[in-house]
Amino acid sequence: MRIGAVTFPGTLDDVDTVRAIERAGAEAVALWHGDADLRGVDAVVLPGGFSYGDYLRAGAIARFAPVMEPVIDAARKGMPVLGICNGFQILCEAGLLPGALVRNHKLRFVCRDQWLRVESTTTAWTTRYEPGAEILVPVKSGEGAYMADERELDTLEGEGRVVFRYVEDNPNGSRRDIAGVSDGSGRIVGLMPHPEHATDPLTGPTDDGLGIFLSAMDNVKQGAA
Repeated sequence: MRIGAVTFPGTLDDVDTVRAIERAGAEAVALWHGDADLRGVDAVVLPGGFSYGDYLRAGAIARFAPVMEPVIDAARKGMPVLGICNGFQILCEAGLLPGALVRNHKLRFVCRDQWLRVESTTTAWTTRYEPGAEILVPVKSGEGAYMADERELDTLEGEGRVVFRYVEDNPNGSRRDIAGVSDGSGRIVGLMPHPEHATDPLTGPTDDGLGIFLSAMDNVKQGAA
């Protein structure tokens, strides 16, 4: 199985994303922001960082990078796509996920380990978890507050598309403590915390994030069966 990790100018976490993909047992494929195709990958991860310096808005320029055309096309055809932190912002800017990420409520960059609750285990990226499981992964962002209007929030809740929720403490002021959401198919997921930094307890707080990448592998294998 081949999972692509996209690098934009300003991306910081592509190397850790590649390491997480490989630790899960998949082949990591480096994709560049200027690429015109996805090199035959089975899934795509948009890693965290500060693409294009976060000018205009976080993710606003990256959304128009050449590689995003095939990413958007593949996502709409059913390819699993994960956006982490800045990648989540890019997916929202591209219209693949609803809502927007804005400045943290205390207007400060937050960097710490954060407990999350897995609210949905039916997405392409969360089947390895038990419903309600609590996982510990790092969060590090300055524009991580998830916002949507009440109607959209009610839709997300009603359709089971809130995938991750902050527990114990909300680090950024996200509406309804939302840390991650999915599209209607469950194949496109975005979250602000960083599961790629929690795949080995030697270098991260836990290995709780590894299940996200293992889930994607399971999903692709089932689709190919």
